[in-house]
Amino acid sequence: MNLGSMGQDNIERYGEYQSCYYEGRWFTNVEIERESNRLGNALKSIGIERGDRVAIQMPNSPVVMWAFPAIYKIGAIAVPMNPLLRPDQAAYIFQNSGAKAVITSPDFAPWVQAAQKQSPDMKHIIVTEKDDIPGTTGYDKFVENREGSLAIEETDNDDVAALIYTAGTTGPNKGVMHTHLSLYLTAIGYADFVSRYLSTSLQINRRQMDVRAHKLIESQIRVSSFDLGISLFVLPLSHSFGLAVSLTGILFGSRSIIMKWFDPSQALKYIQDFRVTNFSGVPAMYIMMLNHPDIDKYDLSSLETCACGAAPLPPEVGKQWKSKTGTDIYEGWGMTETGATTCGNIPSRPPKYGSIGVCMIKADTMKIFDDNDNALPPGQTGELVVKGPTIMKGYWNMPEETAKTLKNGWLHTGDVGYMDDEGYFFITDRKKDIIIRGGENVSPREVEEVLLEIPQIADAGVIGVPDPTYGEEIKAFCVLHKDEMINSMKIIAYCKQKLPSFKVPKSVQIVETLPKNLLGKLLRAELRKLEKQQSG
Repeated sequence: MNLGSMGQDNIERYGEYQSCYYEGRWFTNVEIERESNRLGNALKSIGIERGDRVAIQMPNSPVVMWAFPAIYKIGAIAVPMNPLLRPDQAAYIFQNSGAKAVITSPDFAPWVQAAQKQSPDMKHIIVTEKDDIPGTTGYDKFVENREGSLAIEETDNDDVAALIYTAGTTGPNKGVMHTHLSLYLTAIGYADFVSRYLSTSLQINRRQMDVRAHKLIESQIRVSSFDLGISLFVLPLSHSFGLAVSLTGILFGSRSIIMKWFDPSQALKYIQDFRVTNFSGVPAMYIMMLNHPDIDKYDLSSLETCACGAAPLPPEVGKQWKSKTGTDIYEGWGMTETGATTCGNIPSRPPKYGSIGVCMIKADTMKIFDDNDNALPPGQTGELVVKGPTIMKGYWNMPEETAKTLKNGWLHTGDVGYMDDEGYFFITDRKKDIIIRGGENVSPREVEEVLLEIPQIADAGVIGVPDPTYGEEIKAFCVLHKDEMINSMKIIAYCKQKLPSFKVPKSVQIVETLPKNLLGKLLRAELRKLEKQQSG
C-alpha cells in the first residue's frame, strides 16, 4: 500500500468539502489533493526517486499538509523536522538521513542554508512565499505548470514512509523508521477507538399510510453516524503526534483550523469564532490558555473533546480546565517509536487523572515487564512495553540501538509504571530519569507535581546531581509567574510538608525558562548540561 492514496480515498468517501482553514482562507480536500500531485511531479523533475529522503522544516501551513502525501506518492521518504533546530542540529539530521531536498519557509532559510554547507547530500532548498533568496528555489516557480494528476508509486507495506527523529531527551537524535503500513494502522486504530466511544445515533420517526388497510403505520429508523466536527490544529506536523492526528482527520473527513504557531490568545479566539469542537494539545498549551487573563471573556462552550499527550498532564490542570470549560481533558500516551497515539483515556467515561489510559490500538498489546522481561500483574511497577504492527521498523542506520530497544518483538519504552485492575496504565517516570538517592528511587515527576502546587511557581524541572554521600541529590529548577517572588527556603519548606525527606530537593534554582522541545516536553539532558556548566 501507499499512504499517498488516502487523499483520493477521502474525496471518494466524502466528496469535495472545505478541509482546512489557514490565515483567512479555506482549502478544500480536492485542492489539497491537486497541490500534492503538483508538488510530487516537481520533486520527480529534480531527480527525487523511490527511497530518497525529503525533509520538511517549516511551521504548520497548507504546504506542509500536501507535502507529506506528495512525498509518499512518489515512493520517497518524508523527514519532518522541527523548524527551530539550529544549523548544527539540522545538519546532523541532514547528514544522518542523507536527505536530498528540503522544503522550508523564508524565516528559516538562512539556518537551512548554513546546515546545507555541512551536508553534502542536500542539493535542493525549496522556499515557500519567496523566490529571490540566492541558492534556493522558490516554491511557486517550482510547482508552476506541473500536472495536477500523478500516478502513485507502488510501495510495499514494509517500505519506509517517514523518518521521524526523536527529541534527544536521553541521548543523540535517532531516526525512527515508520512504514506505510505502521502509520496507516495507527490512524485506523485511533479512528476506530474514537468512533467506537464517541459514535452517535440519529433516530428518525417515520409515518406512512397503508392504503389497503386504511391505517397509519409508524416506524423508527436509527442511523449510526460520527462527525468529528471542527478541530483546532495546533500540534506541529514536525512531531509524530501531529502527524498521527492529521492522518486520522483524513479518515474522518474532518475540518481543521490550522495555526502556524500556537498562541493562546489566537487559540481562544478560534475556538470561539469557529465553534471548535475538538482540541488536541500538550499540557503547556492548556496551562497557557488557563493562565490567559481574558479566558473568561471567550465562549468555549462548543468544545466537546479535548485530548492531551507528549508530556504528563498535571491533574490540577485537568480539573481547572473542566471548571472553566465544562469539558474534560483526556490524557493519552505514545512515543515516536510506537506511532504517537498508542494509549488513551476512554472518551465515554470520566478520565482517570494521572493515568495515560488504556491501549487504544486493537492490533497492539501493552504490558508491564520486570527487569527479566517477565510480564507483571496489575499494581506492580516495571517497564512499559508495546508489541504490534504500529511500532517502528527500527532506528535509521542504528542496528545496535534498534536491538537494544526491540527485543523479541517487544518495544522497550524506557517508561516506568504500572497497570491497574481496569487496564489503565500509569507512568511514574522514565528509567533514565529516575534519581537514586541513598539507594531510594525518586521520581522527578512526583517532585515536580508538588512544586507546581506552590502558587508562585509556573513551571518546574527536577534532576539528580552528584552527591558524595548519597550518590545523587535532588535539584529543582523553577520558573515563577510574572511579578511573583518566593525564595528557595520557602519552596523547600513546602516540599518538606508534602514529600518524604529523601524526596525533598536539597537545592532550588530560579530560572526564567526551562529547556523544552516544540511540544513542551522537558529536556532534562539540557538541565543536566546547565548544572554541569555551573558546577564547573
